[in-house]
Amino acid sequence: MSQQQLGRGPLRAPGPPGPATPGGSPPTRFVSWLGRFGCVAAGYAVFQFLFGVLPDSIDGEPAKYLISGLSGFATVGMTWLAAALLRARTAGPAPLTAPAPLAPNAPGPLPQVFTSAYDTLAAQVAVVDDPVRGRLVGWPHSLQELDGPVRPTSLATAYGLHIVLDLGVADGRLHTGDLIDTLWRLRLQGGGWSARSQGSVARPEVTAMVLGALARAGASRERLADEVARCEAGFTRELDGTGRALTHVVTTVMRGLLRAAPDAPTIPVLRGALVDGAFSDPQRQHRRCWSHRLSPLPWVGHPAQPSALHTAQAVVALDRAAVVLGEGPVERSAREDGVRWLLSCPAAGHDNCADLANLREEVRRRHPDDSSHHEVLNVRHFTASWIVRALLTPGAQEIARQDGVEDTWRELLNGAAAAVWAAQTDGIWSWSRDGSGFTTTEEMRQPIWMTYQGLSALRAHAVWMYQPDTRTSPV
Repeated sequence: MSQQQLGRGPLRAPGPPGPATPGGSPPTRFVSWLGRFGCVAAGYAVFQFLFGVLPDSIDGEPAKYLISGLSGFATVGMTWLAAALLRARTAGPAPLTAPAPLAPNAPGPLPQVFTSAYDTLAAQVAVVDDPVRGRLVGWPHSLQELDGPVRPTSLATAYGLHIVLDLGVADGRLHTGDLIDTLWRLRLQGGGWSARSQGSVARPEVTAMVLGALARAGASRERLADEVARCEAGFTRELDGTGRALTHVVTTVMRGLLRAAPDAPTIPVLRGALVDGAFSDPQRQHRRCWSHRLSPLPWVGHPAQPSALHTAQAVVALDRAAVVLGEGPVERSAREDGVRWLLSCPAAGHDNCADLANLREEVRRRHPDDSSHHEVLNVRHFTASWIVRALLTPGAQEIARQDGVEDTWRELLNGAAAAVWAAQTDGIWSWSRDGSGFTTTEEMRQPIWMTYQGLSALRAHAVWMYQPDTRTSPV
């Protein structure tokens, strides 16, 4: 968002008024002089003139008085209107005044958004005494979930833990220890975690997401190590060919493992697969980008479709891997091409362009107990938040400086941040696809993952926008 959208400054400073033309044109000077002479005097002059020149053939002096008087009154009115109009024109439009800037210590709207989000999470946290798993504290997939009893899920509680860590624990209403214990209690019997619709078999994208949240909250490396090993062992082409072919799944596992086990041997393998999955887009200077799949299906005839969402996810994952592991020329080239592809958005406006459209995709795997059926995970993507995160990576900012396109980078970043801001109400984000709101109960109206992504993007953008006041020196 721009400084103006955050309420931090005026839309524009008022410029100095243009130079006035002295005297104006001759007609202007004449009518202005006539107006200053007096409307009544002008009317009386017309009256006297007409009374003297009207012929005597007009029926008597009363008729001459009537005609001359009416003409005089008409002259009074027209002279007054003409003078008033010319005064308005010569004065020019009223100068545009900028809104008064906030006081230097006045807060912007972001702190209130954070406070409202925390209050909502604290009010809607679910506490369940499970006879098998014990006390569970967390959230369901969607805030204000109305269908059936509210029960914490592993994925939603992991996102909630991320939010609490981002906002900081302001009071005792939410305790990170309760959330950490709940995530461990929600672990499946064979280890790992899965989404609510995925059943009793652990899935790598959910497991890596939970492990990343636990690691960020300070879980011991020893306890995480066993689950990291299970996640790596199950995420192979032989055991999970579907997940290994999807950009979303691969990047999610990379981000989670980079937090939970940055030295995991699987990370370089996944990075290589991600780099190999990039392809050239002739519509954007043949820059490489990503689609939702890293490898096209053999029976699909049409080429892969570029996706701003998946390109942003790939850029974020590659940038984080570069920070932790370093990168070679192949990895660097792919990452930089992805950034340049995002920077070459052809739209005129960048707060509602096609690159920011929210997307949905399905992760379909064979059901573990019945191969004739599929296990389907519906994944929704808050695209604008991913664009913000990708453009705020250190590598993206460096590329913008090197290529001399910092203005373009800033415009794209502010547009995406404005789209993120527009999707929230009182710190809670509501899902909509392509700008259309959903009202049916089967649609998740307020998914907690979207609130996490929205808060995270705005927080990162606000940190980037911060400029210390150098006018005063600290005492």
